[in-house]
Amino acid sequence: MKRVEAIVRPEKLQDVKSALVEIGATGMTLEDVRGFGRQKGQTSTYRGISYRVEFLTKKRLELVVSDERLKQILVTNAT
Repeated sequence: MKRVEAIVRPEKLQDVKSALVEIGATGMTLEDVRGFGRQKGQTSTYRGISYRVEFLTKKRLELVVSDERLKQILVTNAT
């Protein structure tokens, strides 16, 4: 058994979940997390004042899969 963990943007969550369910994933755990990487944050404006948000909202997805299914899970979500 292997534990697979993925951190995805919120707008991609449904696509990832659908792909996993399509290939037979039977369960997963979801957490709200914050972080930054290639996106490097964003600038927002609130009541006329600009501020920089460096830690963006992300979703962390965890699932446990059998050794035989691991390669299929990883290849499916790499695209």
